Amino acid sequence: MSAPAVEALHRVRTPLTWLYAPGDRPDVVRKALASGADVVIVDLEDAVAPHRKAYALDATADLLADPHPVPVHVRVHSVHDIPTLAPLPGLRGLRVPKVTHATDIHRIAGLAPDVPLYPLLENALAVEHAYAIATAHPAVRGVALGEADLRADLGVREDSALDWSRGRVVVAARAAALPPPAQSVHPDIGDLDALAAGCARGRAMGFLGRAAIHPRQLPVIERAYLPTPEEVDAAREVVTAAETGRGALALPDGRFVDAAVVEGAHRVLALAARTG
Repeated sequence: MSAPAVEALHRVRTPLTWLYAPGDRPDVVRKALASGADVVIVDLEDAVAPHRKAYALDATADLLADPHPVPVHVRVHSVHDIPTLAPLPGLRGLRVPKVTHATDIHRIAGLAPDVPLYPLLENALAVEHAYAIATAHPAVRGVALGEADLRADLGVREDSALDWSRGRVVVAARAAALPPPAQSVHPDIGDLDALAAGCARGRAMGFLGRAAIHPRQLPVIERAYLPTPEEVDAAREVVTAAETGRGALALPDGRFVDAAVVEGAHRVLALAARTG
């Protein structure tokens, strides 16, 4: 199969941007749906004051009574939200905060049959159990860190202190055959340079995409995670070379190509196809 044919197979849009919107602000949610985000996450947890939780759940249920062109996930406040949300045709996934054990996933999957689950790992125990959580149930389609809560749980101040936990989650996702995790949000919506730098670092660590809390963050995240023209050319060269032989081989410039390198090249072309 030629490199262009491979790219055509990968024209399913790989999500890179996941935009949070407060569940008690239906107007903001609708703006999020029109923002260009790959996934909109309606937040019933941290973004909603306690006295607004019931309203937020009702408003979200109304929103999800019909499907939307953009996938809509919901970050639930508690398991009590799930029976209301699970049957709704507009729901494409549940973001489950404060998961610490595989048994948490089994309980939630029982409440939401056939709904994709995305556990959020927000404390030290959850990070220790990352692989067990990632493989707990076929409904788990991805895992991610909740870095604000994790930072508080660990009592750390330096951002780099979370790097070990970040690496642990990247490895757990890969070992569980799940997509690479998206980075946690960058809370300063005014500092886009810091956002871009953080995304570049996350990409180097094996993350894919990032959650956002404001639409202005979306193009920064997407640019950071899309492959460069040079990376796309290199990936095409690898795929083309893989068609000509079997097993390991070397490119004209001396680079060694094996099955893992070819797989990585396909992932690059899948991302590049977003702009095609």
